[in-house]
Amino acid sequence: MSSLTWLLIAALALSHVCDGYKVLVMFPLAGKSHGILGKGVVRHLLQAGHEVTYITPFPEENPPKNLHQVDVSNPEEFEKNSQILNVTALLEGTVSLDFASMLQFMLSMNRDVLTNPNLVKLMSDTTKNFDVVIAEWMFSDVYSGLSYLFNCPLIWVSTIEPHWAILRLIDENTHPAYVPDSMSNNVPPFDFTARVKELFMQTFGVAVNLFYLDGYQRQFFTELLGPHIIKRGRPLISFDEVKYNGSLVLGNSHVSLGQATRLPQAYKPIAGYHIDTVVKPLPEDLKKLLDNAKNGLIYFSMGSNLKSKDLPESIKKDLLEVFGGLKQTVLWKFEEVLPNLPSNVHIVNWAPQQSILAHPNCILFITHGGLLSTTEAVHFGKPIIGIPVFGDQFNNIDRAVRKGFAKRVDLSYVMKNDLRAAIDDLLHDKSFTVKARELSVVYHDRPVHPAKEMVHWIEHVVKTRGAPHLRSPALDVPLYQKLYLDLIALVLLVLYVVKKIIVKVCCSRKPVDKKKKRN
Repeated sequence: MSSLTWLLIAALALSHVCDGYKVLVMFPLAGKSHGILGKGVVRHLLQAGHEVTYITPFPEENPPKNLHQVDVSNPEEFEKNSQILNVTALLEGTVSLDFASMLQFMLSMNRDVLTNPNLVKLMSDTTKNFDVVIAEWMFSDVYSGLSYLFNCPLIWVSTIEPHWAILRLIDENTHPAYVPDSMSNNVPPFDFTARVKELFMQTFGVAVNLFYLDGYQRQFFTELLGPHIIKRGRPLISFDEVKYNGSLVLGNSHVSLGQATRLPQAYKPIAGYHIDTVVKPLPEDLKKLLDNAKNGLIYFSMGSNLKSKDLPESIKKDLLEVFGGLKQTVLWKFEEVLPNLPSNVHIVNWAPQQSILAHPNCILFITHGGLLSTTEAVHFGKPIIGIPVFGDQFNNIDRAVRKGFAKRVDLSYVMKNDLRAAIDDLLHDKSFTVKARELSVVYHDRPVHPAKEMVHWIEHVVKTRGAPHLRSPALDVPLYQKLYLDLIALVLLVLYVVKKIIVKVCCSRKPVDKKKKRN
């Protein structure tokens, strides 16, 4: 082989290496479902040949060479989460997951993450540079400071349906008359009461951000990120300039799952990117179980955060009674050995959920209603029974019910009869399965796979140095101009002046003396 040929091969190899970007990915929340979404982003970027630094509480063993992990795990936080997300505790109301508690949790987590020694080491290393920062948004804008620290574009990842709190970072607040709040289960068209409720929720949320959260976030930015920014020789600018500098929002959403919300150019719906492009084969024992399920298989899982073993004993007993009375095979994701199982009920400690749902003999999915699980149900065209427990699970299931492929059963000590009735309805009324398959067609009918689209837009932001052409002009228009308050003020001023002139003219006219006029 000639020297020229070798040079060409070397040049091609080097050009391929240079095409890879250095990407900082941050999914700091210690929730397994959030970890799944984070790993999905990382996995597809690695496959595309990029070098990824991953800030996560779930580091994996023996990572590939082009993956560098920053472990921000906190054993105390894991323990706290396990106590909060205990099914029995939530059922009995001994723990609180209200809005105020969630905000306190997020603020505490943000401080813990930003002061974690491993992350501090990364931030203080002036030799580290990145082409783009990708950060999960969870009711906090403070991670936008990392993009300013490393002087590179910022991409947000939103884990739920589009809502005002995330869209305001790249465009403006959504209209509460027809777009629900992230914590609302209202569906447009709203009646009068619902419109008032949505207006209140959004106004309250804006006030909380303005008068409460923003103060903490400015403090975190100044105190925890500021020293590292100054160390790099960069000015410590206002946090408001930083948080609205996002180039893009990648949303774990799709119209088949939610609603046709009006979206800005910088929002890209990519729900389902975490799902494997090729379904992995089932383990031999599960494959045999599903293949031999002549009457179909019902799959039951409470997700990755909630644990079935934490259910009260009376509910476990009732569930086994319901499942044991079915002619279908039941596969229950359960974290420990469960005695006295009916012959048609099978327990598995870990379940390859996507591979189970992909099997044609899986005919029904009983789920807690997490967005990943409902997304996978639509992906594989399976009807569901939702037993929501906390957070967005209620909204996810309510949306699925309205779309016609789900039934909702509320978790309670007396849920047995409701669950049995819901199973009977979905097994005998084929409209639920038909609707699930119709939505699956809508979900899959996209120009490209969501994972490929995600990688494309990330690379696009880097190539175009932050994608300024996608920036909405709404970000640069102050609120008083959006509401035309200046025009209203001008009109009122003109009317006032005109009124004054008219009054002055009318009052200045001298009365005519009628007696003199007759003479």
